[in-house]
Amino acid sequence: MQASATAEQEAPSARQQAVLDAVLGLMVEDGEQVTMDAVARRASCSKETLYKWFGDRDGLLTATVRWQASRVHAGHDAAQVLDGATLRERLQDFAVTWLEVITGPTSVALNRIAIAHAGSRKSNLGGIVLANGRFAIGERVKPVLEAGRAAGLLTFADSEAAFRTFFGLVGRDIQIRLLLGETLDLDGAEIRRDAGRAVEQFLALYGRAKPDPNHRS
Repeated sequence: MQASATAEQEAPSARQQAVLDAVLGLMVEDGEQVTMDAVARRASCSKETLYKWFGDRDGLLTATVRWQASRVHAGHDAAQVLDGATLRERLQDFAVTWLEVITGPTSVALNRIAIAHAGSRKSNLGGIVLANGRFAIGERVKPVLEAGRAAGLLTFADSEAAFRTFFGLVGRDIQIRLLLGETLDLDGAEIRRDAGRAVEQFLALYGRAKPDPNHRS
């Protein structure tokens, strides 16, 4: 059974968002016990409604991953001509929001379940997270990098390789440490500082823009 066109092509309604938040809440609290029955109980809706909106469990999980990934800001008006300050602002916005998402308990729980399912082949959640998380985010950020190149602010041959470098500079080893159980208490100021450092490192590697004189490593 395929997910409905509404769930695939349009932003979720407020009621659908509540359902998706219920799925994320179950992942944090109950780990792998995310069934259509459990979601229907938590969200106070019928299973028939869930099937109508999302098609099946994979459709529900896909919509949930997309909903979580939508919290990462990327690709704002990438087609417009960028100047150095705007490019830096776009990269910083992505880096901050991505770090905020991946360091939260919701993403940690979601990724732990996805890894476990990928190893055991229990479900396709690993593939869903890759396709609608990392890969989808990359497709939203790469046009920003390409617009920066078109404006003469960045120099690279392959936008995918450039994005992977930026992605690695932002995330470093934080995600794997959290997934393996380390407690990292990153406040907003520290996340912004880490994001800013990653942006300046990326621009040092690929940029023709002048470094930000106000940035401190």
